[in-house]
This record gives sequence, C-alpha cells and structure tokens, in this order.
Amino acid sequence: MRIILLGPPGAGKGTQAVRIAEAYGIPHISTGDILRANVKGGTPLGTEAKRYMDAGDLVPDDVIVGMVGDRLEQPDATEGFLLDGFPRTVPQARSLEDLLVERETPLSVVLRLSVAKDEVVQRLTGRRTCADCGRIFHLVHDPPSEAHRCDECGGELQQRDDDREDVVLNRLEVYAAQTEPLEHFYWERGLLRDVEAVGSPDEVFASARAILDEYDPASRG
Repeated sequence: MRIILLGPPGAGKGTQAVRIAEAYGIPHISTGDILRANVKGGTPLGTEAKRYMDAGDLVPDDVIVGMVGDRLEQPDATEGFLLDGFPRTVPQARSLEDLLVERETPLSVVLRLSVAKDEVVQRLTGRRTCADCGRIFHLVHDPPSEAHRCDECGGELQQRDDDREDVVLNRLEVYAAQTEPLEHFYWERGLLRDVEAVGSPDEVFASARAILDEYDPASRG
C-alpha cells in the first residue's frame, strides 16, 4: 500500500493519516518530520536544506525529493507508506513518480479528503485554545462550560491568529491554487479517489477504509 493523502486545512488529515497508517501497518511519512530529522542529524541533504532555511528561502524540490527518496528506502517503508504533505506541486509529483517507477514501486492510490469551504471555516474559526494549559475547545462541537474560560484550569481561551476567518480563507485560496493542478495530475493517472471528510473521525475513517481496502492485497485475500 503506497498512499498519498491530500486535504485542505481543517479536513482532519492529521487524524486520518495516523489511523490509516496504523490500520495498514505502514509508516506515516511527513515531509516536515523528514526535514527536521535531516537538519537535526546533520545529513548532507539536511545541511544543504538548512542553508536555504537560514536564509529564509524555500528548500528546493530536488533537496526535498532526495530526503523523501532516502526515507522510502528505510526498511519500514519497503511494504508501503503513507505520504502526508508531499508532493505539494506537480514538479514534485513528477519527481516522485520517476523515483517510484525506477524502483518498480508505483503508487496505489491518492486519497483526497473533501470538505466544503464553509465547513472548514466553521471548524477552524470556532477553535479556542487555553492560554495556560493549551487545551483546545470548539465553540460548536466542544464548547467550554463558561465562555472564554478553560474547564481544566480556568485559563483564558484565545483564538489563534491563523484561525481568524480572513486568514483561514486566505489559506484555503492558497491551498486550492497550489493543489488543483496536483489533483488533476493524479486524476489523469486514475489514482485520485475522494473521501467525504464530514461526520465523526470514525465515520470518515470508515469511508476511507472502504476505498483503501480495494487496493490492499491483504483485504483481497
């Protein structure tokens, strides 16, 4: 099972990525984690990436692809993987495709968590975080007993800057502009499948699993 997971901010991608990886016994590979591990470990690619990061520049695609390629060679990824946060662009997708074709390990499926813009805005703008203990509430789905106060410690509940409506809408516009060509790339290859990311995490996972079992040799017996 070689899976790419796509989804906008607020779609629950992080939650579903962990559950899918556990269910199918494959590593959940996040490019952010890979980047931090390479920089911390002082690998040649990590050292090169750090030069760009220290200068405030984006890390070039070839460096990111190199890190991902190294990670996919590790023993725990030989039977499959779930990629989260990569690829982000069509050039990255092409590089990944070339790498996997060379290794004769093509992708199984690209799973897209789909959710309406209004739903994403409600999910993200409704979040409130305790300034003292860090517990997260939601004004609709998990409201505090007392407005603006944390149930756990009585601390003040605050809205993060990136959860403001104008910021959320901008994030969604950036995501759409960046990923629409990527989604079309995988649609052309017959790899893109949709999961409606509405309902409880259990319901979304059940929908995702119904699709993924079609590609899982173990499920097919």
